[in-house]
Amino acid sequence: MNDAAIEYWFDFASPYSYLSTAHIDVLARSRGLRVLWRPLLLGPVFRAAGWQGSPFLQQPAKLAWMWTDLERQCARHALPWRRPSQFPRSSLLPARIALAHSDAPWIARFCTAVFELNFVQDADIDDPAAMHALLTGLGLQAETVIARAQSPEVKQALREQTERGRRRGLFGAPSFFVGDALYWGNDQLEDALDAAADSA
Repeated sequence: MNDAAIEYWFDFASPYSYLSTAHIDVLARSRGLRVLWRPLLLGPVFRAAGWQGSPFLQQPAKLAWMWTDLERQCARHALPWRRPSQFPRSSLLPARIALAHSDAPWIARFCTAVFELNFVQDADIDDPAAMHALLTGLGLQAETVIARAQSPEVKQALREQTERGRRRGLFGAPSFFVGDALYWGNDQLEDALDAAADSA
């Protein structure tokens, strides 16, 4: 595998990021690409754009369509799905963990497990006990991982990464960067991967 890569920007509260996360690692590897995992928090991005929360929450009809579409997409791809009882959920702790360990060999498994916790098990992903159990289930030293994620350096790094994404033009998730080219939305995943492979 060469050094060709795709940047994957996501928020654990984003249901369409759940869809992308379920496929991106395998699809990237099939093209000889590395995935650069870029967790962020969409809340500050939305506020900077003048939105009070997710754009889907601004229009009830659009929100209802989103839930229907997600059910369709998950059925199409044979992915388990349960509409979360709270939307959006706080994703602060798992985002910090993912950022602090974005180069770890277990990052894809961790991200997949967090999304499943949110959108399959309908559990609080910002609960330290839930994260501890998830990390332990992955065979990791949960206390060490969580302690690092709670450090002032990682907290600041997540704020800076979120702002960096916004300044690059990111306005939602999932988003993908191939160089400076932005691709937004799960439906753009394969286009972004093909572009990254072509530019390698």
